[in-house]
Amino acid sequence: MGLLKLILKIVTAPVVLLLTLAIWICVGLVYVSGLVLGLLSTVIALLGVAVLVTYSPQNGLILLVIAFLISPFGLPKLAFWLLGKVQDLKYAIQDLVYG
Repeated sequence: MGLLKLILKIVTAPVVLLLTLAIWICVGLVYVSGLVLGLLSTVIALLGVAVLVTYSPQNGLILLVIAFLISPFGLPKLAFWLLGKVQDLKYAIQDLVYG
């Protein structure tokens, strides 16, 4: 029984390492993209307000929705939620095998 547990630990170690590295890389990418998308969403929101007031309310609202989706409250928040779920999976594997 001890030999099987040792083999399971050896097999799952690279999986846990790959998940850890993937999480670190993805967190860095989400931070950088969040900064860039935050600046871009500000510009689109200002443009959306200008279009809303001057040209077309429908197009202005569409631009404001797009600005919200790429703001830090939209897609980056979803990406962090997904990263949290991947990290939960990593911890579940670690607890099951090593715990």
